[in-house]
Amino acid sequence: MSYRAQYVIGDLQGCYESYQALLKKLKFDPKQDRLWFAGDLVARGEDSLSTLRHVKALCEKGAAATVLGNHDLNLIAVWRGVVPAKKKDKTSDIFSAPDCDELLNWLRKQPLLTFPDKRTVLVHAGIPPHWRIRDARRYAKEVEVQLSGSMRQLDRLLPNLYSKSADDWHDDLHGYTRLRAITNYFTRMRLCKKDGTLEFSFKSSLSDKMPDDFRPWFEWQVPRKRKILFGHWAALKAEVDLPYARALDGGCVWGNELVAYRLSDGKIIRCDSHCG
Repeated sequence: MSYRAQYVIGDLQGCYESYQALLKKLKFDPKQDRLWFAGDLVARGEDSLSTLRHVKALCEKGAAATVLGNHDLNLIAVWRGVVPAKKKDKTSDIFSAPDCDELLNWLRKQPLLTFPDKRTVLVHAGIPPHWRIRDARRYAKEVEVQLSGSMRQLDRLLPNLYSKSADDWHDDLHGYTRLRAITNYFTRMRLCKKDGTLEFSFKSSLSDKMPDDFRPWFEWQVPRKRKILFGHWAALKAEVDLPYARALDGGCVWGNELVAYRLSDGKIIRCDSHCG
C-alpha cells in the first residue's frame, strides 16, 4: 500500500496531549498516512492509558506500528506481578481499566525491531556495532516468541530480564541470559564498547564525561545498508543525525519536544507542546 506520508515518532511516554498536538501539526489522516512509534509508549506522562489505547487502535486499523521500549516491558512486568510499579510512573489507571488485559496482551505481542521502509530499521535503543542488521532481526525474534507466547512462557521470561549488570555477549550464549542480553541491547543501550559490552549508568548528553573505553553505540562507525532509527536517549534531544543512525527521542516528558521523522525525505517535525 502507498501512503501520502509516513512518520516515525519518538518516545511518547504517555504524553497524550503533546501526542495529539503533534498529530494535528502533521495533519495526520489514518486513512492516508502511517505512523511508526519508537517504543516507550507509556510511563511518566499525564495520560498513559489514553496514549496506549490510541496507539493500539491505530495499529489495529493498519495505520500505525510500534516497537517495544524498556518502559513498555516494565509495564508488562508490573501487570504480571514481576516487579513493583515505579514511583515516578503514572500508569496505575491502566491496571484498573476494564480493558487492561486486552491492552497488555496486545502490547506484549509487539516487536523489538521492525522495518519502516527499505532504507531504515526501527528499534527503541539501538543496534550494537558487533551485530549485523539481519542477525539483529533474528535475535529480536527469539525474545518476541517468548513475550508473545503462553502466559506460562511470559511469566518465566519476565523475572529473568532484569539485572543491574550487563551480560557479555557471545554467539553461543544461551537460555535466559541470552534473552536478557538481547533485550538489553534493543531497549536499554546507550553506551557500549566496540565488542558490545554495555554500560547502564550513563544517561547524560554527549558533552558529559563518559566511562573509560565506552562510547555511544552509534559512534562505533559500522557500515550499514539501513539507517537505524531509535529513541530511548532523551538527553540527545533528537539532535543526532548520522548517515547510519537517527535519534528521535526529543525528551518531551522532560519538558522538551515530541519529534516525528518523515520517512520520504528525513524531515524532522518538532512539537513543543510540553507534556502535562
